[in-house]
Amino acid sequence: MTLKFLGTGTSQGIPVIGCHCPVCSSADPRDKRTRASAMITTDSGHKILIDCGPDFRQQMLSNNETQVDALLLTHEHNDHVIGLDDLRPLIFKNKKEIPVYCNERVSHEIKQRFPYAFTEEKYPGAPSFDLHLINGDLHLFGTQILPVEVMHYRISIYGFRFRNLVYITDASLIPEEEKDKLRGLDHLILNCIRKENPHPAHFILEDVLKLNEELKPANMYLTHISHQYGLHSESHTDLPANVQLAYDSLEIEF
Repeated sequence: MTLKFLGTGTSQGIPVIGCHCPVCSSADPRDKRTRASAMITTDSGHKILIDCGPDFRQQMLSNNETQVDALLLTHEHNDHVIGLDDLRPLIFKNKKEIPVYCNERVSHEIKQRFPYAFTEEKYPGAPSFDLHLINGDLHLFGTQILPVEVMHYRISIYGFRFRNLVYITDASLIPEEEKDKLRGLDHLILNCIRKENPHPAHFILEDVLKLNEELKPANMYLTHISHQYGLHSESHTDLPANVQLAYDSLEIEF
């Protein structure tokens, strides 16, 4: 199996509109960050998308991706769901709905933001979504997926474990009872918005380094990174040998 980082940026992306800081002005492609999303390719060749934000269309085109067989949503914030309408070409091509897995709160938000996808009489060209509520482990295309509940400020959101890899974005707290799902991993992917200045809804570097010491993954990748973090080329100076910044289009096997 593989995981490809389609996007590794925060809700504003990088470069940020109107910003001329060194990161936003950088020519290094690793500093160009679209909104956070990832694509799992299973052993059977099926494609499982994690989150579908405003950059989904461009992410698919840039990575020569042409298929989504299922969509997992971590939570309902716009930078993770507002690209759902851009699934239409795949829905029309395959002549079937794409199953979307989320919790009940997110399901309600999707229906509120895309009401035209759920009316009985849809206008020509409207998408339709096959919503499924997550109630425990998922089994998709021969792959077991274990939800991991974490806190994003005051709301509970999902991370996901595939084999010995866990993908978590937008977390500010991992409950103790969920940490057992995260110990001794080959790959732990965590959000890290910046190096300093605590954030109420997101981990900063100090937080993820403490988790690295506690959970001891073989490899840790940081995602959901803002322009305040700094240049990718200088990131190795602050990180242990097993920790690195992810970047758009990075692909890892597991």
